[in-house]
Amino acid sequence: MLLRLLIQDFVLVDRIELDFRAGFGALTGETGAGKSILLGALSLLLGERAEGSVVRTGCDKADLVAEFEIAADSPATAWLLANDLSADEGVLLLRRVVDAGGRSRAYINGMPATATQLRELGDFLADIHGQHAHQALLRADAQRDLVDSHAGLRPLAKEVGALYRDWQAARRAREEAEKGAEALLHERDLLAHQVKELQNLGFNAADWEALNTEHARLAHAASLLEGAEMALEAISEGQAPLGAEAERIAARLSELSSYDSSLGEIAELLSDAAIRLDEAGHALRRYRDRVDLDPARLNEAEQRIEAVVSLARKYRVQPDGLAELLSESVTRLENLTQLADPAALQAREAAAHKAFTAQAQALSAGRTQAAQALGAAVTNAMQELAMAGGRFEIALQPEPDGSAVGFERIEFQVAANPNQPLRPLAKVASGGELSRIGLSIQVITSESQSTPTLIFDEVDSGIGGSVAEIVGRRLRELGSKRQVLCVTHLPQVAAQANWQWRVLKETNDGATRSRLMDLDEAGRIEEIARMLGGVNITGTTRTHAAELLGVKQG
Repeated sequence: MLLRLLIQDFVLVDRIELDFRAGFGALTGETGAGKSILLGALSLLLGERAEGSVVRTGCDKADLVAEFEIAADSPATAWLLANDLSADEGVLLLRRVVDAGGRSRAYINGMPATATQLRELGDFLADIHGQHAHQALLRADAQRDLVDSHAGLRPLAKEVGALYRDWQAARRAREEAEKGAEALLHERDLLAHQVKELQNLGFNAADWEALNTEHARLAHAASLLEGAEMALEAISEGQAPLGAEAERIAARLSELSSYDSSLGEIAELLSDAAIRLDEAGHALRRYRDRVDLDPARLNEAEQRIEAVVSLARKYRVQPDGLAELLSESVTRLENLTQLADPAALQAREAAAHKAFTAQAQALSAGRTQAAQALGAAVTNAMQELAMAGGRFEIALQPEPDGSAVGFERIEFQVAANPNQPLRPLAKVASGGELSRIGLSIQVITSESQSTPTLIFDEVDSGIGGSVAEIVGRRLRELGSKRQVLCVTHLPQVAAQANWQWRVLKETNDGATRSRLMDLDEAGRIEEIARMLGGVNITGTTRTHAAELLGVKQG
C-alpha cells in the first residue's frame, strides 16, 4: 500500500508531502488545478519515461519520493530479494530525480536502480488507469493483453510467442536448406577439412604458453649454462669466493666490535650475506645440473611452433585464438550437417510446431474460460450502468495457422441495447457507452489482480447522474479490499470516497503553484457543493452535498 508521497519542484508543485490512507480516496479540484500532477509523479516513480519539461520553471531538478508498505510474502518483497535491493522489513522507498535536461536517476531503497527495474517492481505495487484507458480498449492488442492479464496468462502467452518464433526459425532453416543445398554442402566440406586440420594440430592455449617458455630456455641453454658457471665461480668455486670473503670480513668486524659496538650490526649483515651467498651457490649447482643442451628437443619445439603459427596465419587468427576457432567451426559444422539432412530438418520443424501447438492450445483454453467469465461480469455491470438489456462478449476469432499470439484473435463485442446484434466495440459504442463499459472492465479486472494500490485518473468521464453514483459505490466496494485513489470531477463519485483531497492552483508574485488540502467533513461538504453548483454555492447546494455524503446537518 502507498503510504507517503513527496513531490518537490515538479510541474506546478514546489513542495507537497502526502500521507495516504487505506480505502477509497478521491482527489478533486477545478480543471487545470493539477489533479493529475500527483499521478504523473507517481508514474515516474513507477518507471515511466522522464522528460525535462516536468521540472518546475526556474528549478534545476524535480525530486520525487514514494514510500510503500509491503508484506513479507508479497511479490514485491520477493523481487527485492532477488535483486539484492531489500531494506527495512515491510518498507519500500522509491526515488526519482529528474534534471531540467531530461536526465534522471532512480533509487530503490537508497540503492541506484534503472527505470526498467522501477517498471518491473512497479507492476507489483500500483496499477494506474489513465484518462485514455477507454480508447486503448479499442485496440486489438490491448484487448488481448487485458484478457491474458486478467486470467494470469501473460507468462504462457510469452512462452507461446517464443515457441512460435522457434517454429518459424526451424521452418525457414528447412526452406533455406532446400533452396541452397549445393552451397551448404560445399561450405560443410570446407568446414569439415578445417575442423580435421585443427583437431590434428591438437592445439591447447595452455600448452602454447608452456611451449614458448620451453623454446626460449632451449634456445638460450648455452648462455644460461655459461652464466650459471660464471656466477658459481664468483660465489663459491673461484680462488677468492665471495662467500668466504664475506665470512672472513664478518669475523674480523665481530672481533673489532668489542672496541666499537656499532660494528657488530655490520658484522651481522655480512654474516647473513655469507649465508645467502652459500645458499645461492647450492641453488646454482642444482640449476647447472638441470640445464639441458638438447638440440633435438629444441628442433622439435621449433617445428611445433612453426606448425601452430602457420595454421594461425592460414586462418587469419592469432595462435592463441586457434582453440576458439575450432570450437566455433565444430558448432557451425554441426548446424550445417543438420541443414544438409532434410529428414533432420523436417523432424526439427515438426517438433517445434508440436511444442507451439501444445502451449497455444493451453493458452486458448485459458482464454476461452476467462472470456466467458469476464464477458458475463461486464454484462452484469452494464445493467447497473443505464445499459439495461445490453450484452458484452469476448469473441475468440480462430487463426487456424497460428501466430505469435496463439490460435485466435480477441475481439470485444457489445450490444448496447436489447435485440441488437453483437458488433465490435469500436464500431457501436458511443463515447458515454465506451466510458461506462471501459470503467466496468477496469474495475472488474482490478478486483482479480493482486496489485495493492489502484489509481483511476478521470476514467469516469462521459458518465453522470445515477450512473456516477453506482460507479462511486463500486469504487468504494473495491476500496474495502484494496487501496483505491480516483481523480474525479463527479460529485457522486467523490461523495462515496472514505477520504478526500482537494487540489488548488494559486498565483503569487507571478508564479503559479498547486497545493493540496486534506478535507475534513465540513471541507468535503463545501467541495462537493462546489462540484455540484459551480461558483455560486447556495444553502440548497450544501444540503444536497451533505445528503450525498450521508451527513446530517443540524
